[in-house]
Amino acid sequence: MDRQALTRTKRWVIKLGSALLTNDGSGLNQAELAKWVAQMVELRKHGIEIIIVSSGAVAEGMKRLGWLARPSALHELQAAAAVGQMGLVQAYESEFAKSGLHTAQILMTHDDLSNRARYLNARNTIQTLVSHGVIPIINENDTVVTDEIRFGDNDTLAALTANLIGAEVLVILTDQQGLYDANPRENPQAKLIEQAQVSRKDIEAMASPEGGALGRGGMYTKVMAAKRAARSGTATLIASGREPNVLPRLFAAENLGTLLVPDLEPMKARKQWLAGHLQARGYLTLDAGAVKVVMQQGRSLLPVGVIKVDGQFKRGELVICQDENGREIARGLANYDHNEAHKILRQPSHKILELLGYEGDESLIHRDNMVLVEY
Repeated sequence: MDRQALTRTKRWVIKLGSALLTNDGSGLNQAELAKWVAQMVELRKHGIEIIIVSSGAVAEGMKRLGWLARPSALHELQAAAAVGQMGLVQAYESEFAKSGLHTAQILMTHDDLSNRARYLNARNTIQTLVSHGVIPIINENDTVVTDEIRFGDNDTLAALTANLIGAEVLVILTDQQGLYDANPRENPQAKLIEQAQVSRKDIEAMASPEGGALGRGGMYTKVMAAKRAARSGTATLIASGREPNVLPRLFAAENLGTLLVPDLEPMKARKQWLAGHLQARGYLTLDAGAVKVVMQQGRSLLPVGVIKVDGQFKRGELVICQDENGREIARGLANYDHNEAHKILRQPSHKILELLGYEGDESLIHRDNMVLVEY
């Protein structure tokens, strides 16, 4: 991907850091937040689907509670986050409402993305919100996480969100112009890296691990986030949120910030991850018609085409699809567990509600969660 390709993308995850949203700790900066919302509304007019990962809850909570320094105790951080979330989401909702747009708050923990069923639930919820024109606003569920299951910073959360929903672009807005070949705060001769392959070994060494007083990350976490995002083929833009009209200018391929380019296209990268990084938990045997539909037409696998279910698997776990001779043709993430799959095999999708008592996905495996096996 080059910068010109940004004009043809359709789904962006945009991460805003604490220093931008709170003006370095003085509570939410409503005027600046309004400017970024206006820019995102402009992107929407170009057909861009927007998912926001927003910092600022802890800083806003600190202001509301009258705390001058970020606390170190986890329970105090969680209390600040709980208080601050109210103001943060209200601010976004109020600004987007001026353009007739709705927002939705989604709080996630690391466990939500490591558990396959909850991973699918989160993905389906966000996809549904986006399809209805709603702007999801995502943050870590700071009020319930422990150190063992926290993301650690919203740069990481933004990258994993990009993986989750297959975003083409991750934009990390920060108080720096982008990634430099040296620390610009210490070296006035440091040069901005305008574009680089995310696999370059030296970019990690260039990034400072130091963050601001409010945030938990620095440029290093942003580079590592770009590497994580690249696992699903997502390109990452690191740019200054203080640059006037930065988001529409990035979309117009203006040479701002740093573009870190993935080595694989989005779908190819996602399929590679799916094929090689999960252990199969069961088998679905397909009839000849389903084999043809899946292999030749690239469509989802419907339960009507499944003649046998083997193994014990949960919703969201990886299963192998095979033909009647036992030859593997594909693998993917199941939308139903093995008990449910037994009940709906050979049945048309419109009977799922009657057979299971609830209306789930019409497919046993959606095509976006399936990879064909090549011979």
